Amino acid sequence: MFKNMASDLMGTSDIGKIIEPQDYDKTDLDDYIFHEDGEKIFFLIKAKTDEYCFTNTAFIHLDGTSAMSKKRMLYRYPYKHHQISQVTLETAGTVDRDVEIKFYLGGTAYSIDIEKSQIEKVRDLYKALFSIGEACKEIERQMGTLSLTQQAVNSMFALRQLPEQVVLSLPDIICQTTLQVEAGFTERRKQIENYDFSPIFERYLKQ
Repeated sequence: MFKNMASDLMGTSDIGKIIEPQDYDKTDLDDYIFHEDGEKIFFLIKAKTDEYCFTNTAFIHLDGTSAMSKKRMLYRYPYKHHQISQVTLETAGTVDRDVEIKFYLGGTAYSIDIEKSQIEKVRDLYKALFSIGEACKEIERQMGTLSLTQQAVNSMFALRQLPEQVVLSLPDIICQTTLQVEAGFTERRKQIENYDFSPIFERYLKQ
């Protein structure tokens, strides 16, 4: 017990270790992955009390209050609703035992300490998270352009300024065209809003 208390005071108990894929099923977080829906773990860090997991669709944090307590809180941050930004990596100094990766998920800040012997894998994670952040920005940009385009097209079909006899003579054409526009918008939106970042993780992480 005294060793645990000493490590807490020295700040060494929070240093995480990267878990290898073959050992994912030995962690507590694996039980909270939506394997049934195609969710996949790409990076998992285990500290003394906490576990941190990056999947293709979300960041998950299993938060332990202290080494003395078994109570834990699970936090899930889908990338779609909590976009990654401000990714930084603090490398170790001569006497440091850890490296530190920092990032924001929406308005929530995270800082994770990892054994400095695993710096190469942390660098790979940095690349993946930075690229995901840029991909989220691009999705936002494309969705903004799509919304403006949709508004412009919708205005073309505004019927207020047309004579009533014209509207009455072309109801089917107007209706069919509007439905086509809506269908096209929905399909394009599905293509743009793809928050499954498996390709990015696969590009940078060496499994």
